[in-house]
Amino acid sequence: MKFKFDEVQNRRNTNSLKWDVAENELPMWVADMDFKTAPAIRKAMQKRLDGGIFGYSDLTDEWYEAYQKWWKTRHDFDIKKEWLVFATGVIPGLSSAVRKLTTPGENVVIMTPVYNIFYNSILNNGRNVLESELKYDGENYEIDFEDLEEKLSNPQTSLMFLCNPHNPVGKIWDKETLARIGELCKKHYVTVISDEIHCDLVAPGQKYVPFATASETCKEISVTCIAPTKAFNIAGLHTAAVVSANPSLRHKMWRQLNTDEVGEPNVFSVDVAVAAFNEGGEWLDALREYIQDNKKTVVEFINNNIPELKIVSTDATYLLWIDCAKLGDNVEDLAQFIRKKTGLYLTAGKVYGNPGKNFMRMNVACPRTLVNDGLNRLKKGIELFKQERQ
Repeated sequence: MKFKFDEVQNRRNTNSLKWDVAENELPMWVADMDFKTAPAIRKAMQKRLDGGIFGYSDLTDEWYEAYQKWWKTRHDFDIKKEWLVFATGVIPGLSSAVRKLTTPGENVVIMTPVYNIFYNSILNNGRNVLESELKYDGENYEIDFEDLEEKLSNPQTSLMFLCNPHNPVGKIWDKETLARIGELCKKHYVTVISDEIHCDLVAPGQKYVPFATASETCKEISVTCIAPTKAFNIAGLHTAAVVSANPSLRHKMWRQLNTDEVGEPNVFSVDVAVAAFNEGGEWLDALREYIQDNKKTVVEFINNNIPELKIVSTDATYLLWIDCAKLGDNVEDLAQFIRKKTGLYLTAGKVYGNPGKNFMRMNVACPRTLVNDGLNRLKKGIELFKQERQ
């Protein structure tokens, strides 16, 4: 193996949010990988570090070109230079969009279960969350378009957050689905903010469709938030971009990002993005293969050893969505029980909206030894849970 994804890194006592847990605990919750980032990124950081001066930074032509080339080559999205605006992160971009493109008391539509921080960006800014629940048939998720249009048509709805690919269910929305969302949003004068941070973490052989490429309508009514941070495990370096072909939306985003003071790069932000997109492709492709093998390991283990659980089929992200409905409807208690009895720390699905109440989310972006450890703990936890209920 050219890249050492099997190598276990000791992240305890390193100010790691993920690993700030008890010594006996195994965290498989927050979307943070336990792999060293691509060598090209570390090299670029070392070069900057060796310079010894860490003053104010600015964007370079290379930064724009790296984004443009990556999205054109990888995702067939022809981004013009002027469409790109720097942001310190996708979530700061979402929050800035809420503040600039809506007024207090208006509605922002989300399709649940969905990334829990969406709620923060909406509620913390005095806007209302309007949930359109995805339809789950016991195997897959689909959009309830009748319900979605009802929520979009509400006179107080002005914005929609789209998660593409969708976290936590791992769904890649196809072109026709995205185009239909775009037409409904245009019909009801709703702007789309598309969070596409997981777009480079699709299964080998799979491709995601950028919302802005699904149709001319989608391109004109949307702002897309993108970043190398999730795919290359550099979230702590705070580097991202917002993209919009619509000059009015783009200008508003630029103004608000700078008003919020989240529109300036830190000393590493530019270098790591350029290195990731220009030199990190081989590493990323190897990573995707490794994660896919981890997913297969989990699915096979659960199918053979924990028949009460079921993994929802997924084509994107390194997160697995586990259906626990056969064990009752209080999965929050189940997750807490498993953590208390075995040390395995998973996320109870209710934080992603009420439709997630029967699920847990597991992060498998870690060396396979940790995956196997987590699975054995999960099996033990479920067995103990069942014994206590007898």
